[in-house]
Amino acid sequence: MLTVLCHRTYRHLFAAQIIALVGTGLATVALSLLAFHLAGHKAGAVLGTALAIKMLAYVGIAPVAAAFAERLPRRPMLVSLDLIRCLVAICLPFVKEIWEIYVLIFILQSASAAFTPTFQATIPDILPDEREYTNALSLSRIAYDMESVISPLLATALLAVVSSNQLFFGTAIGFLCSAALVVSVCLPSPHPGQPRGIYERTTRGMRLYLATPRLRGLLAVNLAVACAASIVFVNSVVYVQDRFGLSQRATALALACFGGGSMLAAFILPRMLERASDRTVMLWGAALLVAGSCMTVFLQSYLSLLLLWAILGAGYSCAQTPSGRLLRRSSAPEDQPALFAAQFALSHVCWLIAYPLAGKTGAAFGLSTAACLLTVIAALATIIMMIVWPKDKDVAPGC
Repeated sequence: MLTVLCHRTYRHLFAAQIIALVGTGLATVALSLLAFHLAGHKAGAVLGTALAIKMLAYVGIAPVAAAFAERLPRRPMLVSLDLIRCLVAICLPFVKEIWEIYVLIFILQSASAAFTPTFQATIPDILPDEREYTNALSLSRIAYDMESVISPLLATALLAVVSSNQLFFGTAIGFLCSAALVVSVCLPSPHPGQPRGIYERTTRGMRLYLATPRLRGLLAVNLAVACAASIVFVNSVVYVQDRFGLSQRATALALACFGGGSMLAAFILPRMLERASDRTVMLWGAALLVAGSCMTVFLQSYLSLLLLWAILGAGYSCAQTPSGRLLRRSSAPEDQPALFAAQFALSHVCWLIAYPLAGKTGAAFGLSTAACLLTVIAALATIIMMIVWPKDKDVAPGC
């Protein structure tokens, strides 16, 4: 897997991804603690709303950004977006009101909505070999999981010497380092396609996505992933600090367990994907998410929470990692930015549904009720995936 790091351009981009993600992870922990400080036991509702605003930015901005990304040079675009995110992160420590969180999160995530699909669509151009690209996807998944593990642990250590608000400065540093690493390499230009109007370019990715059976199945998997993982991302702080009466460090450790389970799965996924189809791996991942979220309904202790969060992390990785392979195989090179942007936007529609359900249902009716509702939706989404993405539309290993 690590041989893919011999490519200098990919190595620098991978390092930029890791550093930016660790900084983002610090912001995630700090945002949870800030929400708890401002709203107490209703922190889940505040955090759910903030994350829903994040999803609105992703859904609205990503397709429009993709329409211009195929015309603009990638390196200046990525660097500019990193600098915007850095400036917003610097503002977050000074927040005093809940509405200020919402405004800054929208600006920050609008920049991320333009950055991430452009970044993702660049990798297939750098690594045209299928095996190398699969390894890069697993490394990318590991990078996200490292953020889930390292950021909470780093936050735990930093909280001993700084306030939670000062964690946002670590986010700003991460974005600055990311921009510097992107500047250090030359990136391939977008593949020019036939001239199209802005409406055609904005909607093309969505239309290609929804016309492809396996991508419709991927959308159902995205919903299952969002429902199960929102239990972790939205309500961990409420479980740990309100229900169990534990500390901020215990919240960070819980999030680290989720990341650890996901990272362990990501290490073994390349070999799994050589022997099993993408559909099979993603189906097992979705099933694991359903089982884990179902057990969350009966959660009674902090130790059982740590175990369940690790199980959910493993399912999360298995269900998500092969998605890049599906997108690559389902598009011509000139359509890849649009298709990656469509996946980015549509997957975040699922998060837009799941985050408020997790936060507001948990605040109004209790954590167990929220977990039960999200489990039912995840199970239905998994069944839909099996129907709309039949085996005869599967992608065999090595194809």
